Amino acid sequence: MPQNDCLVIIPMYNERENAAAIIDAVMALDHGFDVLVIDDNSPDGTAAIVHTKMQQYPGRVLITERPGKLGLGTAYIEGFRRALELGYDYIFEMDADFSHNPADLERLRKACAEEGADVAVGSRYVTGVNVVNWPMGRVLMSFFASKYVRLVTGLPVHDTTAGFVCYRRRVLEAFDLDSIRFKGYAFQIEMKFTAHKMGFRVVEVPIVFVNRVLGTSKMNSSIFGEAVFGVIRLKWDSIFRKSHYRPGS
Repeated sequence: MPQNDCLVIIPMYNERENAAAIIDAVMALDHGFDVLVIDDNSPDGTAAIVHTKMQQYPGRVLITERPGKLGLGTAYIEGFRRALELGYDYIFEMDADFSHNPADLERLRKACAEEGADVAVGSRYVTGVNVVNWPMGRVLMSFFASKYVRLVTGLPVHDTTAGFVCYRRRVLEAFDLDSIRFKGYAFQIEMKFTAHKMGFRVVEVPIVFVNRVLGTSKMNSSIFGEAVFGVIRLKWDSIFRKSHYRPGS
């Protein structure tokens, strides 16, 4: 069993400008959070930086190195499997570029560990639009995409594409991770929608999202398009595929 109960999964591809700093920021938090980096063979040497941090924080910084870019969703699925194998109780998704404030990990954990949530979503939109330094077109696209997802699926979450999330262990144990089909932003929607349909308590914790300062964004129109059109398939499948899971069973 790990010494700490929390594991933060951080996918990385060409994040040499951010890798060391984001790991240091997580390590500095009062509650012990371990880090698992999923590196997709970054040509800029990201993995080497992570290995240096593994020596600095033995047993607390881990890495999974993959042969190439295999998609955000598959990175997290691989991370979830490793987190469950290692025995962590709270498993987090977080970006590498400081768009998510590492200090907010404490608030997400509290929502699950102390306030009864099964899934805690770091939400940009639950109290309005809390996004800094994004182009207005991208803000509007993201905001109205979440509105669209809520309309189609009935998912009671304002920030459906959020990538800053805490899962209790039992949520991921109940999922059939092999059945998660989407790789991009739709992966985030599918995870929240599935948790909700299975009867887990999904809550939103308001955060401020800040556009990256260093490095290059991995967002593109095809990833976003998957989110917009994939929700119809999610809703359709949910009508005909009923989950037999009940929390606590």
